[in-house]
Amino acid sequence: MSTTDAPIALRDRPAYPALEDHYARVRALHLRELFAEDPERGTRLTLEAEGLFLDFSKNRVTDETLRLLVELAEQSGLRERIDAMFSGEHINVTEDRAVLHVALRAPSTASITVDGTDVAGEVHAVLDRMARFSDAVRSGEWTGHTGRRIRNVVNIGIGGSDLGPVMAYEALRHYSARELTFRFVSNVDGTDFVEATRDLDAAETLFIVASKTFTTLETMTNARTAREWALAGLGGDESAIAKHFVAVSTNAEKVSAFGIDTDNMFGFWDWVGGRYSMDSAVGLSTMIAIGPDGFRELLAGFHAIDEHFRTAPFDRNLPVLLGLLTVWYADFFGAETVAVLPYDQYLKRFPAYLQQLTMESNGKSVTLAGERVDYETGPIFWGEPGTNGQHSFYQLIHQGTRLVPCDFIGFAHSLNPVGEHHDLLMANVLAQAEALAFGKAAEEVRREGTPDWLVPHRVFEGNRPSNVLLADRLTPATLGKLVALYEHSVFTQGVVWSINPFDQWGVELGKALATRIADELRSDAPDLKHDSSTNALIERYRAAVGRGG
Repeated sequence: MSTTDAPIALRDRPAYPALEDHYARVRALHLRELFAEDPERGTRLTLEAEGLFLDFSKNRVTDETLRLLVELAEQSGLRERIDAMFSGEHINVTEDRAVLHVALRAPSTASITVDGTDVAGEVHAVLDRMARFSDAVRSGEWTGHTGRRIRNVVNIGIGGSDLGPVMAYEALRHYSARELTFRFVSNVDGTDFVEATRDLDAAETLFIVASKTFTTLETMTNARTAREWALAGLGGDESAIAKHFVAVSTNAEKVSAFGIDTDNMFGFWDWVGGRYSMDSAVGLSTMIAIGPDGFRELLAGFHAIDEHFRTAPFDRNLPVLLGLLTVWYADFFGAETVAVLPYDQYLKRFPAYLQQLTMESNGKSVTLAGERVDYETGPIFWGEPGTNGQHSFYQLIHQGTRLVPCDFIGFAHSLNPVGEHHDLLMANVLAQAEALAFGKAAEEVRREGTPDWLVPHRVFEGNRPSNVLLADRLTPATLGKLVALYEHSVFTQGVVWSINPFDQWGVELGKALATRIADELRSDAPDLKHDSSTNALIERYRAAVGRGG
């Protein structure tokens, strides 16, 4: 199947109506029955690859379900689409671009061609420049305008230029250079910048401005504010900017006009989508934090799962299996959300990172053929670290009316072993998955001596599906594997749904209107031509800040 051929409509693939019939037969099955009928289920429905272990036995599936889901993937042309992505074809058809984040973590010996150009050499040339710069900052060789060493690094970006770096920094803080302070500014709300820099010394602060075009509204607004802040703290000498600002961008003209030396501009390519860019030059702050060797370990983890995804049979393929289970619950059970629950405090920003990766990718209602879908796509991803979430939203997952499939993520070893903490943490991972699956029946509640009137309140229905994903410990390589796992799961879902996971036209309209309204908020006498609500709100704001009348 070529990238321009419209795939067969989802409902016309033989496996889809077969899955509909199958769902009607199995939807009432309880996980208690499935485990009772198959004593080996808990060890049989598992998969291990590249240091990641997945127990998917607590899903509401049978062997027939899995067989039909794999058939659906095959009939969707998933193998061909994987090959097309890895070979540099323009699978992002609405923007006529290749999709090659996998090239960012391929070894230097790889041959990856985009439009006739082998890009592996270009990728590693940028990585080598990043490494030299990172080493210079970490060692103190790179100094600020006054000759003092850099002690603070502030990343200014938004979307993929922020969520990836901040997630990676928090996840890998255990490995970071503790003599350096890292801050991240993304929100155009001035509070974000003010609080991030309140206790910093301009003479010791380096700003990384991450914007491919160097025109992103929020990023450049914050960058200009950072420029003014730095000049105010450095005596107003314009030449100081080149020692305190570097750019992740491809727009040399605008970077130079800002005052940044283009020798300190780190580029990337239009075949790198923002939400897939944390292992490109966008990860410069990550490399400074954990060092070039740590960053290369991160890339190696990505690449390991890339190769697993590219080569493993679908029924033994971690990302494919996760993606197909997501389709199963979204399209057949009507599940609207997926909870990602990392039982490691370092991964506290991982669910937020996945929100962009999953929802910006698959939040689509039009197929590649330009037709409106008549099935569900793109569930809402959300979550919090365990055990915090257990004392907030787990009540809804256990006893609420909505089905919420869960991904539990845990590690055999803690990076900070303290007393019995880690045993208790991991006990909760296993206990929550067990409780969700099997619940507690009314008879069991009564046997505990519970009064009849209270029994319904203490019954746990169970049959709530979950995956348990385990690794040895959280390392840079492990983080790369986890991110790549979800990246390729998202791709699998998009292929099955016949949508484009790599564009994001839905963010454009609001941005365009915001630019127009910003001018109207500042204008002396704006000619307002919005709806009555928006016009009234604009006038109310103008009056509140003294611009009305």
